[in-house]
Amino acid sequence: MAINVLVTEDEVIVRKDIERCLTQLGYNIIATADNGADAISLALKHEPNICLMDIMIKGDMNGIEAAQEIKSKIDVPVIFLTAYADEDTLSKAKVAEPHGYILKPFKDVDIQTAVEMALHKHAKEKELKQETDFLRNLAAHNSEAEFLFVKNRSRLMHIKKDDLLFVEALKDYVVIHTSKESYTIHSTMKEIERKLSDNVFMRVHRSYIINLKAIESIKHSNIRMAGMDKEIPIGGSYKDVLASRINLL
Repeated sequence: MAINVLVTEDEVIVRKDIERCLTQLGYNIIATADNGADAISLALKHEPNICLMDIMIKGDMNGIEAAQEIKSKIDVPVIFLTAYADEDTLSKAKVAEPHGYILKPFKDVDIQTAVEMALHKHAKEKELKQETDFLRNLAAHNSEAEFLFVKNRSRLMHIKKDDLLFVEALKDYVVIHTSKESYTIHSTMKEIERKLSDNVFMRVHRSYIINLKAIESIKHSNIRMAGMDKEIPIGGSYKDVLASRINLL
């Protein structure tokens, strides 16, 4: 599948050189512009796969402003072309969240590297966003279900809630302990507590959420989970709530 490129550059010689380079690399120049207004119009019309945008272009807006307008309408990576590498220019350019910079004067390899890296980065961002949206929707629709999914490397692992013994906080991560496996994920206890909002799970310590069905015994201020030697402490502020949740004979 051809990669369609929109090139915005007001210096004709430079623009033709960029077109030549991109064409030789196998990219399709879907349109060119020399000002921000045309760049926006062409981007919305053709929806290119990537935009190469000169920062200093003629017209009422610069390339940074044009890029921001384009990115607010369509999800497309933008690479800035600029002869200015000063701190002020780069600081202003960062607001548009570009996927790369090409400094003038440039070589063909500079364009090739910048375009390939930008496309790769954008593809990974889309993949991550789709996965995040999927997981969020999955959690939202299955908060009362008898199962949940935990991300382990590149897989989503199906876990029955009855198999989940306890959750343990570990700095910026949490560890999901099941009867068979443990999974470390990037999350917070507050988020996990929200997702495990049914009557089976309870927070008993600032660092622990347990499955009440999996309690084997309670001694003093410690809980032993079924099939595990590890004892889980009961935080002082959670003792009364725990006492009200268990059936004591």
